[in-house]
Amino acid sequence: MKGPLFYSKILLFGEYGIIKDSKGLSIPYNFYKGALKMSENLEGVALKSNQSLKNFAAYLHDMQEQEPTLVKFDLERLNTEIEEGLYFDSSIPQGYGVGSSGALVAAIYDQYAYDKITVLENLTKDKLLVLKGIFGKMEAFFHGTSSGLDPLNSYLSLPILINSKDNIEPAGIPSQSVDGKGAVFLIDSGIVGETAPMITIFMENLKDQGFRQMLKDQFVKYTDACVENFLKGDVKSLFSNTKLLSNVVLNHFKPMIPEQFHSVWQKGIETNDYYLKLCGSGGGGYILGFTPDIDKAKESLKDYKLEVVYQF
Repeated sequence: MKGPLFYSKILLFGEYGIIKDSKGLSIPYNFYKGALKMSENLEGVALKSNQSLKNFAAYLHDMQEQEPTLVKFDLERLNTEIEEGLYFDSSIPQGYGVGSSGALVAAIYDQYAYDKITVLENLTKDKLLVLKGIFGKMEAFFHGTSSGLDPLNSYLSLPILINSKDNIEPAGIPSQSVDGKGAVFLIDSGIVGETAPMITIFMENLKDQGFRQMLKDQFVKYTDACVENFLKGDVKSLFSNTKLLSNVVLNHFKPMIPEQFHSVWQKGIETNDYYLKLCGSGGGGYILGFTPDIDKAKESLKDYKLEVVYQF
């Protein structure tokens, strides 16, 4: 082992909305993780990771030249260790909306950044914004654009509340209840999602006045309400707002929902057994579900494998 473990994340609320300044809530998900490792005999996935790190190191070199005051890396050591067989060993599935590139970015910053901001110090809002800015620039290598939230979540391993683009803070979320019937779960769509094309579709849609209005009046409004409800533990309101949000997504974000899930999505809204929403940018990967009764949801979705993330 070369470095510490970094975990995947789940953005419970705020996908797409945070681009338009909605609230968001992101939690670490310890089921998946990754760490930097060394090996003299690289093959398969490890070899591919090592080659990708080579390109990433070149990108970080350019990034540092362009913005010398933002962050400095020990690129000499990074490049030497890449030559010696450095790779990112990860169980985090790629293209699933659970932050595979975020964990890698966090690991590289942790190991190779000079004067890094650490979890142990007093994390002021300003420091969090600096970190988010650095991580956004680093992660742009993988997605073209990045908010920096995935790596931030992975690096701190804390729930993060996004109040707005320039206002983020660690959040206290209600503690889990193992016997709780209410649950947040993941369904594997069986398709790998590509972030960049989905964001392109969204950005195109933003040119439409009606779409922008819907975002403001419905999508952002229900997202903000869900975040508030979740943090306060107001379960009843949480489910009614999640239902509204699920409906808006089905009506206005169809391209982001894999086709074979359109009817499953509708069924949840009609039966109230569960409500589905996007996990990350959509287009495949995981779909996020909320249910007031996990047994009912499992029965209703018995053709799919459910992974429970959080119980309350």
